[in-house]
Amino acid sequence: MHDNRPINLDLTTLKFPVMAITSILHRISGILLFLLFPLMIYFFEMSLRNAGTFAQLHAWLETCLLCKLVVWGFGVAILYHLLAGLRHIVMDLGYGETVEAGQKTSALILALTIGLSLLLGIWLW
Repeated sequence: MHDNRPINLDLTTLKFPVMAITSILHRISGILLFLLFPLMIYFFEMSLRNAGTFAQLHAWLETCLLCKLVVWGFGVAILYHLLAGLRHIVMDLGYGETVEAGQKTSALILALTIGLSLLLGIWLW
């Protein structure tokens, strides 16, 4: 028996449809939220503890690029996860279940996320 299927499937050569990209990014954003949530809770707790820790957190966010990138990354992840989750809820209600609607809403989610991410970055910097 001669088998012509590839032995090692190279995922980097595949062309994913926009709906698959949206789904994969939704999962990645969920993982990112899970990993960054404890740090965001710590930042929130610092901001509420007293004026000294609030000033320290403010100084970190003013001077530490990594801290600002983490806050921006968390914001982008939560924006994307929220938008993609709302899209899934609407589809679960029976709207936009066709392939064409799925492609359009996936592209819309990606475009909205890029635009809102840029606005969030401008606001943070």
